Amino acid sequence: MTRTILQITTALALLTAAGAAQAADCKITVGLVMELTGPAGEYGQAGAKSVEMAFRDINEAGGVRGCDLATDTRDSQSQGNIAVDAATQLVQVKKVPVIIGGIISSVSIPILTSVTAPAKIVQVSPASSSPTLTALGRDGKTNGIFFRTITSDALQGVAAAKYAIDKGFKKLSVIHVNNDFGVNMVAEFSRAYKALGGTIVSDTPYNEKQSSYASEVTAAMAGEPDGLYLVSTPVDGATIARAWISQGGVQKFLLNDGMNSPDFIESVGADYLKDAYGTSSGTSPTASTEYFTKNYKEFSGIEPTNPAADRSYDAGAIVGLAIAIAGSEDPAKIKDAMYKAVDPAGTPIFAGKDEFAKALGLIKDGKPIRYEGVIGPVAFDKYGDITGPFRLWKIVDGKVTTDGEMTTDDVNALQAKLQ
Repeated sequence: MTRTILQITTALALLTAAGAAQAADCKITVGLVMELTGPAGEYGQAGAKSVEMAFRDINEAGGVRGCDLATDTRDSQSQGNIAVDAATQLVQVKKVPVIIGGIISSVSIPILTSVTAPAKIVQVSPASSSPTLTALGRDGKTNGIFFRTITSDALQGVAAAKYAIDKGFKKLSVIHVNNDFGVNMVAEFSRAYKALGGTIVSDTPYNEKQSSYASEVTAAMAGEPDGLYLVSTPVDGATIARAWISQGGVQKFLLNDGMNSPDFIESVGADYLKDAYGTSSGTSPTASTEYFTKNYKEFSGIEPTNPAADRSYDAGAIVGLAIAIAGSEDPAKIKDAMYKAVDPAGTPIFAGKDEFAKALGLIKDGKPIRYEGVIGPVAFDKYGDITGPFRLWKIVDGKVTTDGEMTTDDVNALQAKLQ
């Protein structure tokens, strides 16, 4: 009898241990398609680390249905065709229920149109701001599966135009990357800038990853502008800015959000950027902002001021919480749960292990939550867009410094006035 009881006890202990091991091995994998290399590599590396940090925090809070969130990360190399191949493999072979990415619009759009929308797999971009993404949703071409944690360039262009006028830019030359992002950003900016009294003396597109942009700079210098509006990424942008300076261009710059980059400043030289200004999708600081700013660099080795870092954490957090709310890996249920993760009527939840533990408990009890992230509280409209403030910044002693803010109401009022 004693021997039998001992055998049963031992067997139960082994089964319990096996069950615990199985639970520890349980993973829910989310696909990441990030620009780890190429012109937008700086953003993609920061974005990937941010999502990993958000998943770590949720996992340490207990995970989703007893499982750990994990990432399967692929490098788009900042190219749309490579991104499509990577996303296709993640969806068709790995069967992921969600893809986070890309960072830039010229990567996110082909993933959406070629892979995620047809497959009805949720896609969340932390930093793709092209108005085309809204248009695709409006035209019924996204199946409602696309979300982003950055405001549209339709609004940023208006903010940038007002900031340019306020900073004394009356005649601007424009050099912009010749892709969906660059073309749309400049179109929205130009409409607002001209309406506010500004003059664009030249508009020069460029193709990415050229060894020299001397001819583009020469074309842009016609008309004696009092500054250059450069819509680019840090690597190409630095090459263009150096060419502009070496050819005697006026050292006054207006920059897009992606140029808020230590690498760009170091490559060009702080001495040449004393009159450099820019706009970025802003934040409404919360407890999440404080948590992220304090802990991100230790986790990632990257500065928390990287343009894609803050909103990538929020993308990961919202996706993780949505999977928990959905109660399954069914993409249709996750799509609906994306809205529930930021429910305005829910209990406020912030970033970090303790807050996520609180959120998971509320979700288990069937109670609503409102994740208020690093960029502030957001809500998605039916096209997956958010609204929010814009940060106005300038480069001072080689560092990006906040110069002011345009609130959502400010931008909307200006937009209405210009129509």
